[in-house]
Amino acid sequence: MLALTGRMTESAGVLHPSWAADQVLESWPKRIRQVLDMGSAMKSSAVLCQTWCSLVLTMALTLPAFGQEIPHDETTFTEYVAGQIRTQISDAPVVAQGPLTIKVGGLQANLDRIFAFCRQNTSGCPNEVAMYVKGVAETYRSQAAPISADAIRVVVRTSQYVQQVQNSLGADAPSLLPTPFVDGLVLLPVLDTPTTFRLLSSKDLKTLSLSEPEAQQLALRNLRTALGLKPLMEVAKVARSGQIGSIVGDSLNPSRLALFDTWAPLAQAQGGKLIVAAPATDAVFYVGDDAPIAIDALRTLARNVMARAPHALSDILLRWTPTGWEIVR
Repeated sequence: MLALTGRMTESAGVLHPSWAADQVLESWPKRIRQVLDMGSAMKSSAVLCQTWCSLVLTMALTLPAFGQEIPHDETTFTEYVAGQIRTQISDAPVVAQGPLTIKVGGLQANLDRIFAFCRQNTSGCPNEVAMYVKGVAETYRSQAAPISADAIRVVVRTSQYVQQVQNSLGADAPSLLPTPFVDGLVLLPVLDTPTTFRLLSSKDLKTLSLSEPEAQQLALRNLRTALGLKPLMEVAKVARSGQIGSIVGDSLNPSRLALFDTWAPLAQAQGGKLIVAAPATDAVFYVGDDAPIAIDALRTLARNVMARAPHALSDILLRWTPTGWEIVR
């Protein structure tokens, strides 16, 4: 089965062929655009909003834009996406097997999440479909690609997501490898490719001759030296009172939370106060204020991003402390 972008359930967004190949891939586009359009009050650099009031007002006034016409029903949408995939894959049959289900050679593509996104955001739909199709094509071509230990990274996902994915794979499928992070979130080792993440499994550990703890440590070490992942303080600006900072546009941004020590300089620059949220798979937002109004503004922003993002993650807020992250209730 091959399930890609769009959002109906957390279990969607996963690519996996028949378990003869024993692979699980996420096709969530890498380095995707910022999905929340909040006009001049919100920038993709560090400071998003100068006052909590203007932040909430801007969010309240932001509505989905309507642009290029797309198929509005499941059947024609499925045929449309299948046609796009055929332009990229010529050596395998691409067949619409039913509403929101496409067979690509030995793979199955589920369109529930991207269809849900397109219904809510028609202007962003063409770009997301293009990224989806690119991910399908890369996944199809890379099924037999060997695993490189150097390409292993770690991503942050919800516990619910991992459980739903595991359940969808069947009783005989290899186990995924989540490590608890905080309540509700886990760290998940993946194989990093240009446009997709392939979730590592217990079978991969045998191929790599690694234990599960060794794979997690390798993923964290590789994350620290990941090509193109700049040091935190080069991409995160200090958030003053009434401001929300952001680190957006790279699908490894939430993974930065696993590198707890790298956040200490930002927390210190903000007087020891740092609260973060990762509402999308390419975005982290943060404040340098622990007043209730600041926490409420960050939580509201996180929930609004989750509602609009094609690749939502979590609305959990985390507080930096010298000994680790703590959930903000």
